[in-house]
Amino acid sequence: MFRKMRREQQQLSREECERLIQTATSGVLAVLGDNDYPYAVPMSYVYHQGKIWFHCAKNGHKLDAIRSHPKASFCVVSQDTVIPEQYTTHYRSVIAFGLVRELTGDEALIAIRTLAQRYAAGQAPETWEREIAQCKDRLCVLELEVQHLSGKEAVELSRERKG
Repeated sequence: MFRKMRREQQQLSREECERLIQTATSGVLAVLGDNDYPYAVPMSYVYHQGKIWFHCAKNGHKLDAIRSHPKASFCVVSQDTVIPEQYTTHYRSVIAFGLVRELTGDEALIAIRTLAQRYAAGQAPETWEREIAQCKDRLCVLELEVQHLSGKEAVELSRERKG
């Protein structure tokens, strides 16, 4: 169902893809938007057991798109070093493909708490629990269940890593 990578020697393993997606802090969610135009939006997220969790407002372009067509991709770039003298960049990136759904009830609370743990790690849990209690009725929590994960790095980085 998903294409094979053309430059297989630059392909990251599943474990490397998961490590990269677990450590990055933002990515771009792409959905099929209005009039069949792609709509891509930067998002903070957390990756947990093959799922990517996001939060957003309860209405807007992104949600309208997901409700009408739940297939999406999510791209994370963890490294992008420009090497001007070589006319290239040394990059590492991952793209996740899957279906997005809205979470409710306990599932949504678990996801939002996991996001809080990641992005408010320096705060006491009571602090973010108060914040969650105050805004949970205004939040929509989304889950992208990863069906395919593909990662790639610059050939120079592949050579370095593989020795």
